Amino acid sequence: MNLNDIIFINNLPTLDLHGFDRQTAKVAIDDFINDNIKMKNSFIVIIHGIGSGILKETTQKTLAINKKVIEYKIYPFNVGCTIAKIDLTK
Repeated sequence: MNLNDIIFINNLPTLDLHGFDRQTAKVAIDDFINDNIKMKNSFIVIIHGIGSGILKETTQKTLAINKKVIEYKIYPFNVGCTIAKIDLTK
């Protein structure tokens, strides 16, 4: 299964970053990824909202440099969310 196959995100683990600053969001995203690896969840959702784009940019950069993330993209049905596929073998 890949990210293009995901239509419904209600049953996926979700992290809501509303109210976070850049540094706190980065730490929360990394911790969220590590927690979901332990729970064997391949797909996660990060809600960053639309706003000024600061949290969206932080989310994208954090996912791009994390070696445990296989791929990520903006959820097509809600541009305030990013979905990611994580590698459970690392």
